[in-house]
Amino acid sequence: MSKIIKFNKYHDFLEDIKQRVRKSQYKALKAVNKELILLYWDIGGKIIDKQMAFGWGKSVVENLAKDLQKEFPGIKGFSARNIWYMRNFYRSYAHNEKLQPLVAEIGWTHNIIIMDRCKKESECEFYITMTKKFGWTKNVLIHHIENKSFKKTLANQTNFNKTIPAEIRKQTKLAVKDEYTFDFLELGEEHYEREMERALINNVRKFLLGMGGYFCFIGNQYRIEIEGEEFFIDLLLYHRQLKCLVAIELKIGNFKPEYAGKMQFYLSAINDKLKMKDENPSIGIIICKEKNRIIVEYALKDVNKPIGVSTYKIKTSLPKKFLKYLPSSKKLAKEVGVLKDEIHNKR
Repeated sequence: MSKIIKFNKYHDFLEDIKQRVRKSQYKALKAVNKELILLYWDIGGKIIDKQMAFGWGKSVVENLAKDLQKEFPGIKGFSARNIWYMRNFYRSYAHNEKLQPLVAEIGWTHNIIIMDRCKKESECEFYITMTKKFGWTKNVLIHHIENKSFKKTLANQTNFNKTIPAEIRKQTKLAVKDEYTFDFLELGEEHYEREMERALINNVRKFLLGMGGYFCFIGNQYRIEIEGEEFFIDLLLYHRQLKCLVAIELKIGNFKPEYAGKMQFYLSAINDKLKMKDENPSIGIIICKEKNRIIVEYALKDVNKPIGVSTYKIKTSLPKKFLKYLPSSKKLAKEVGVLKDEIHNKR
């Protein structure tokens, strides 16, 4: 028994040390990244200053790249292309005091992706902030930019202005998109609600990632009993940052006003029966195939529970990179004709 106790104590001790090492590594990497971003910022600024002062042209970047690579042969990042990025990096954010401290909080590759793909400063700010907050990898960041997460979040339809406390209102709005892209689902254009729900559960990690981060899965067809009668919520999640339960209803058709009333009923029951004392009031998200924005506005106008109404899309078309492997319509028609002749001759 004493050996087991000693082993358990050592195991706890080892896990504690591992966590300490990981934390230290993360801090070291973060410090190195910040210093690297500040170096690139400084180089970009000095290039622009010299060009303005002495009228230097593009050749200064080419010359600087060659000389730095010669002086520091073991250090990467001094290619002409990357030095041009340093110059553009400084030029993009030098006048923006709000974004200057933020860019050092994310990786250089992330900064390049945002500079290349985002034109508006508000859009850059959104993706920089979200990358820092959720720790998005390069591929996840690209995915969100390609899916227009900025526009979908900015345009979301909720009644949060009047139903959510001011201190968490902005964070709550960021948690609900106007449209979700479930391109990982292998569903046809025509599908049932339960079929969609099952597909989301089978791809729960991708689903939670698509929802935007900080979501945890609690259950599907979550049962609530009221006065001996059973009710089932399609999906029940938990948002760690907002510290609240999130009820989701899936609808494969157009939004209908009665959906808001049903969700308000669910939220009242959740707050009464499931919500912990230290948690914030629960929110609801109704995800439909389509919605009329005016009808949604009227449906949420007098609702006193926080509800958002979103749409979803599923990519059913074949990616362009695979189209070259498919025969053209003319060739396909010709092949079908030949096949018919062969069948006829055999008869």
